[in-house]
This record gives sequence, C-alpha cells and structure tokens, in this order.
Amino acid sequence: MKKIFAPFLVSFLLIACNNDKNLPDISGIKVELAMQRFDEDFFAIDTSHVDKSINTLNVKYPTLLPLFLQTIIGAPDTTGIKDFYSRYKPVFDSTQKLYSDFSPVKKQIEQAFKYVKYYFPSYAVPAYITTVSGPMNSRQDMARMGNGEYTPDFMGPGFIGISLQFYLGKDFSLYNHEYFITNVAPLYLSRRFAREYIIADVMKLVVEDIFPDKSKGRPLIEQMIERGKQWWLLDKFLPEAADSIKTGYTQQQLAWCEANEGLMWSYIKKNEDLYSVNPSALQTYIGESPFTPVFSQELSPGNIGQWIGWQIVKKFAANNPAMKPEDIMQSPVKKILEEAKYKPK
Repeated sequence: MKKIFAPFLVSFLLIACNNDKNLPDISGIKVELAMQRFDEDFFAIDTSHVDKSINTLNVKYPTLLPLFLQTIIGAPDTTGIKDFYSRYKPVFDSTQKLYSDFSPVKKQIEQAFKYVKYYFPSYAVPAYITTVSGPMNSRQDMARMGNGEYTPDFMGPGFIGISLQFYLGKDFSLYNHEYFITNVAPLYLSRRFAREYIIADVMKLVVEDIFPDKSKGRPLIEQMIERGKQWWLLDKFLPEAADSIKTGYTQQQLAWCEANEGLMWSYIKKNEDLYSVNPSALQTYIGESPFTPVFSQELSPGNIGQWIGWQIVKKFAANNPAMKPEDIMQSPVKKILEEAKYKPK
C-alpha cells in the first residue's frame, strides 16, 4: 500500500504545483528530438585517412560539415583538420566526462518544445547536433543572434548546434586562463558555461527564430521592451526553469532587481530620454555587462533594461489575459507601454 501511495502523492503534488503556476496542459503533446552527436563522430575519425573519414562524415552531415570545416574551424584541408583535431581532442575528452550520455539534456529540450508546440503548433522542431567546434580565441568565435548578443550555440538550416566546449563548468581550467578571460569570455559570463544553462541558451535561439528581435539601433525604450518580449516568451517555453537560468543573473542580482524595481524605473525615467538612441545610454542599460554603472556595482546585474522591459511586458500580458503569445509579441512598443500602466514601487 505504501509503495502505491508514495508515487501517487508525488504525482498529486506535481499536478497541484503546476496548477498553482497556471501552466497549460501539455500532457497530450508528443515531441521526439532528432539528436546527432557530431562531436563524437568527428573525434572518432581515422587521422591516418582523413579524406576517407571526412567523406563518410559528409554523408551523415551534408549540411553541417561544410559549415563546420569552412566557417567554424576554418580548416577545409587535411592539414587544418589534423591540426584542429590534435588541439581540441583534449577539450572533447573533457566534454565526454560530462556529456557521454546526453539524454538528460535531450529530455529537457523535449519538455520545452511541448510548450513551444502548445503555443505555436505549426513550428517545425529543429534537429539538435552536439559539437566541439572551436576555435576559442576571441568573443567573435561565438555565434551571434539577431540582436547582436553572443551565444554559445548556433542555428543552421533545420538544426541547432550545441557547442559543448562552452558547457564544461565555471571552474574548467581554460575558462579561468587570463587570455580566455580577456579575449573570449570574462568570468561573469563564463560562470554560465555549465550544463544547467544549455536549455535556456538553445531556447533563446528558438525564440529568436520565431520572433526575431529587430530593435538593434532603435531607441532605448524600444530595445528594453522588445528584448523584454524575448524573455517573456522564453518564460512561456521554460515556465519551470529558474529566473536565474533564463536571465543569466545570480540569485543575489535577481533579489536586488526585485527589491529596487521602482527605484530603477524612476531613475531611468528621470535621468534618461526613453527615446534616445545615444550609444552611451544604450550601452548602460542594454546588453551583457558585469553590472549597471549607474547602480550598485556589487549587486546590480548588467542588461538591466531587458529585465525592466520583461516586467513591463508581463504587466501588459496580465492586463490583457485574452491575448495569445503571438499577439503580445507583435504588439507595438507604444501600446505595451501605455496599457501596461507600469508603476513599480
């Protein structure tokens, strides 16, 4: 009797918790990701017969392989391939210690896509391909999304590439090397190079694919709200993920934002032109940085404009409960700002 009761209680508590969060019922949605391990296949090549091995890889990865050789590693010939192999084989070996079994991450992504399909049934689920794709010499070696932000992963025709060399844990020796910190990712970024951030990084690419952020170069308030929309939709796809995972903020930074929301909004309205395209103002509030210069350097996160924009969009959505996510994402900034009636304390 006890053995039957325990799982029943767990199931009941999970259902009750989901109901408290007002989550949609995705139990009838089936998602099975197509997942390929390019990283394992590439580092299994016979380096004594590179040409033959590459031809075999090309049959299995006709779209990715040319991109990988020419654009990602810049090594289309045998010598370049051997050089990349020898330099990055130790990195691959490190990824295998963590990701030889990728099924737990795969299940996370499948769960997220159930929410995607709930809200956007016609969206075609991309395949996922794991890579160790280097080089890791500069920030430009990471992919970029439409809004200009760098991301560890990349989207190709019909697939998303997951670059496992950027998910080895914040204490991985290479991430703490002075050259890497200076040229690739400072510590406030590389602390997110860990397994728990894979799901948010790949789903940010999905959000960008469905509703590209075209606000780059636009006025401050427009960038704040348009980028806020991105996190709002990400929240719909990952409703059970921690806000720290979705935003990249620490728990301490999140707590500071929540405690100082009214102060931040009042300061920005008083000291900035919300419709300014001044690069200095945009740089202060938009995009990755270790903190926001006009606020606490010890407690505030960077990219505070997107966080405030997220709160504005959430308020707008709460005031318009009948609107579908697609309608909210397509709503003009002016409408959102006026109808949100955003007045945090």
